Amino acid sequence: MVNAKPNDVIVVGDTLIFSHRERIAEAALKNGLASIFPLRDYVESGGLAGFGPNLDSISRRAAVYVDKIFKGAKPADLPVEQPTLFELIINLKTAKALGITIPPVVLARTDEVIE
Repeated sequence: MVNAKPNDVIVVGDTLIFSHRERIAEAALKNGLASIFPLRDYVESGGLAGFGPNLDSISRRAAVYVDKIFKGAKPADLPVEQPTLFELIINLKTAKALGITIPPVVLARTDEVIE
């Protein structure tokens, strides 16, 4: 069995994990691990980067569905939609603490930079 230390951490979205996002981000930073998360809140809590669906966009689409249901549409008749708007967020403070330089081309394509 190979005894290897991970280089990075990818965290999946989950209610339990979300409630411990600060501890997870802090542990990753303490151990020198770059961390990527699915939502903005994780990055605001100290994670290096986040890439996932834009929750504001999803909420707006949900409101459209609620409106259709209130107007008489049957939920079973409404099509299932996938997210179409995704966002990339980078925490430069965490990058600096890890000694990581984010290339300018990546920063230019980032939706939000947290400093």
